[in-house]
Order: sequence, then C-alpha cells, then structure tokens
Amino acid sequence: MTTARTPGHGPLTGVRVVELAGIGPGPFAAMLLADLGADVVRVDRPGGPGLAIDPAYDVTNRNKRSVVVDLKAPDGPDQVLDLAARADILVEGNRPGVAERLGVGPEACHARNPRLVYGRMTGWGQDGPLAQRAGHDIAYIAPTGTLGMIGRPDEPPAVPANLLGDYAGGSLYLVVGVLAALHHARATGTGQIVDAAIVDGTAHLAAMIHGMLAAGGWQDRRGANLLDGGCPYYATYETADGRYMAVGALEPQFYAEFLALLGIDDRAGARKDVACWDELREEVAARFKSRTRDEWTAVFDGTDACVAPVLSLREAPHHPHLAARGTFTDHGGITQPAPAPRFSATPTSVRTGPARPGADTADVARDWDVPGLLSALRTPQ
Repeated sequence: MTTARTPGHGPLTGVRVVELAGIGPGPFAAMLLADLGADVVRVDRPGGPGLAIDPAYDVTNRNKRSVVVDLKAPDGPDQVLDLAARADILVEGNRPGVAERLGVGPEACHARNPRLVYGRMTGWGQDGPLAQRAGHDIAYIAPTGTLGMIGRPDEPPAVPANLLGDYAGGSLYLVVGVLAALHHARATGTGQIVDAAIVDGTAHLAAMIHGMLAAGGWQDRRGANLLDGGCPYYATYETADGRYMAVGALEPQFYAEFLALLGIDDRAGARKDVACWDELREEVAARFKSRTRDEWTAVFDGTDACVAPVLSLREAPHHPHLAARGTFTDHGGITQPAPAPRFSATPTSVRTGPARPGADTADVARDWDVPGLLSALRTPQ
C-alpha cells in the first residue's frame, strides 16, 4: 500500500510532476524524477495502462502517487489541467496529437500554467514522416545505426533488451531535458515543450563512434572494432561450466596483467597486430574453457586486468562490490536497483512501493488543492 510522500528525500524535493500514465520510457523517466525526490502524481486511466504484470510489482511506479482520471469523461481534462496548474513538470508519452485531442496538450496546459515544463516522450518524435507510426524500442534503434553495431559479424544483430532505446536513448534524455527546461523556467518564468525522441537520443549516444568513424578509426560493420567484440581483449568468453567472463583489458598495462593471469604471457605482441587477433581469440577462449566462472573470478580478483564475471539478474545483487555499495535494495519484498546517482547532501531512497492505481486520490486532492479529483472517488470506475 502506498503512503503520502515523505518530504526531504532527494534534491528534487518540492518539485511537482504530473505523469500521464503509459508504459516504457515515460514511467521510467517519472520514476527517476520520483527517486530524486520529486512529488510525482501518476494519472492512471480506468482499466490501467496495459503493462502485463501485477501493478504491485511494477517498480517503475515506486516513490509515486496515483490518481485515476477518465480523460474521456466530461470533467476528466479539467482534473488534469488542475493538476498541471500546480505542477512544475508534466510527462506524457502518447503519439503526437493525442494529448491535444484529449484536451491536455501543451497549449491547454500552458494557458493554465505558463511556467510548466511539458515533457513529451515518443519513439519517432513530434514531427517527421514516421511521427504517427507505431513502434517499440527495437524498431526505433534500428534506423539509428546503433542496433546494427551490436553482435557478432556472422550473426543477426543482438537485441539489447529495451535498455538502449527506451531507457538510455529515451528516458534519460527526457529527464535531462525536463530538468534543463525547469532550470530555464525558474530563471525566466517561461515553460516550454521538451520533445524527447528515442531515435534522437539513441543516435546521440553514438556520438563518439561517429567521430571515430569519420577519423577512420571505426569500421562501419559489426564485430570488427575495438569496442564491439571484434577485439579479443574486449569480449566475453565461455567458461568450463557454461557461464561467461567479460574482458576489457584495453590499455597496455591492463593487457599485460590479463595475459599473465591467464597464463599466456607470450602473446603480448598480439595486442596491436590485428592479423593475430583471431589466433589470440582462440587461445584466450581455450584458456577460459579450462576453468569455471567462479575459479576465474578468484584468479582475477583484486587485479587490474579488467576482467569480471557475467552475472544474471538474480546473481547481481549478491556481487560483493554491489552488495557493499547497496546498489540493490529490498523494498516490500521486491529486490530492485536502488536510486542512482548518489548525493552527499540530499540522499535518495525508495520511500514507497509501486503506486496502486487511484490509491492516493484523496491525499493528492488535499495536498495539491485539487478538489475536483474527489469526483473520481464518487464515480464507479
């Protein structure tokens, strides 16, 4: 069960955010703002947003509060506009034009609150020939060139879950955008629209690679470069028990230590000789296959060889370093990543579990002085 917000947790304490419920990058961005201390009110619609898990386990809704508003009801848009009038930031992830048709687009919100930062999260962006096209992470990152970089050269591109597009190229850029716009709004009194498109953010993530490509230091094909698995000392290797180790021994001193601990000191000259890379890869692979993952982890423990075990999601919280830092936390019986990054003066925390749709309507109506929300409590959903 959720509770009212706890003040004084995180650098965004005092910032009010309205999140129009959706799935994927919008909720994740709003979770990050909530983790940082913002009072995030998620506006759920009757029947829910369609994520196929029990809301009690949707940790992207932690640290938030929820109200239920039917935007197709006569008083629905006014309820959201009343919230927008008292908010600093609004986040929505509909296709372009949908929020406008529902009566809660930027023009309507800014008429009520000129200082509002209106954050828009989409895959294709607010304009362009594909703006109205449906899609998901994989289809958004494919045209940007980034998906084609990932995987072995003799296999189809590897699918990086939905981390690269939805969350790295989408959510994180939306958060950067709305916080930058909030800084501007507080300095000038003028809000604005932030158009965060997954295609834009994901393309931007590859800025360094584009520079290397222009300089001739990157080949425009998969598995042929220093950082894409083409290099045998920046790759993953299977161990005797069918698990994996990750190697990132790029610098000469790290590479030398890696070879020494692996037991193949005589391969020092292969570091810069690309013609020797296939042979080196085979030798490294054979060595890793001779012991288990845990045995190799012990060999490289405490060294600068830049080698680490590849852990599963369930194993990760028990890694000694991550456990010591508290990188993961348990809240309400759910093991989950702790808020990040960390702040010396305004620490963050998981204050509440996932907001249940509509559970906080009365509290939000009182705290934000939006009595119109109470009509939802009197109307059967």
